[in-house]
Amino acid sequence: MATLGFFPGCVLEAAAKEAKTSTIAVARVLGMDLQEIDGWSCCGATHVQDIDSFVALTSNARNLSLAEKMGVPLVSGCSTCSMVLSAAKVSLDDEDTRTKVNAILEKEGMKYNGTATVTHLLWEIMKIKSVLESKITKKLRNINVACFYGCHTVRSTCTPEGESYTPTMMEELISLLGANPVEYKSRLECCGFHAVFPAEKQVMKLDGLVADAAIKAGADCIVTPCPLCQMQLDMYQPAYLTGSSGKKLPIVYFTQLIGLALGCSTKELGLSRNLVSTDPLLQKIA
Repeated sequence: MATLGFFPGCVLEAAAKEAKTSTIAVARVLGMDLQEIDGWSCCGATHVQDIDSFVALTSNARNLSLAEKMGVPLVSGCSTCSMVLSAAKVSLDDEDTRTKVNAILEKEGMKYNGTATVTHLLWEIMKIKSVLESKITKKLRNINVACFYGCHTVRSTCTPEGESYTPTMMEELISLLGANPVEYKSRLECCGFHAVFPAEKQVMKLDGLVADAAIKAGADCIVTPCPLCQMQLDMYQPAYLTGSSGKKLPIVYFTQLIGLALGCSTKELGLSRNLVSTDPLLQKIA
């Protein structure tokens, strides 16, 4: 397999370490050559862009140039990172903008040439789904899964054609693992991660509607390819769960679920770091 330049981003590096460890574990089993990009820096996560868009663009041009130097596609497991970096690539297509940015990068002995490509780990794993299928050691037949895409996953310029408005790739992945993807109306909603501080009440209502819809659909867990969505729906669940069932719902990063089907250990997958216990899910899978 081709080498991929792995851009973990701040979230996988710190707050959601389980997403990074599970990614590394899954990549190892699948034979994916993920090489972490040396010297990467924060993408800005749309927040820095609101303060100084040119500084944020220059910083991401630097990230892209690091991948160019390695001669590899840049792949991220964070939907916000992949969206922001691919948007930066589009902005840098403008020759005048690229010239201004490169004038700054030149001070560091760097240059963005425009050859970098950006992708998300989900898309890359689904490119080798035949390999994934051949490596499965335990079909996850006993669980119902609510797929939650996350708006940055489907609204990025690197999102594959057809996956922006009527995505199916997550459901295809879940079925491949042997689990049952449930139908529920909230799978394409926003989790509110970037709005939780200025509009906490509204975001809690939104997240409650997502979880309640998944529970009513019979889901045993919500699975998402976005670590920000995973954190938001996981850590705020005591505040937003509004349904009458009282049921707590594990919120799982997608490589954690893949890893269970591949026979990775729960320690490798970092499942003990999930705030809503994954024990009921693991018991159903056993």
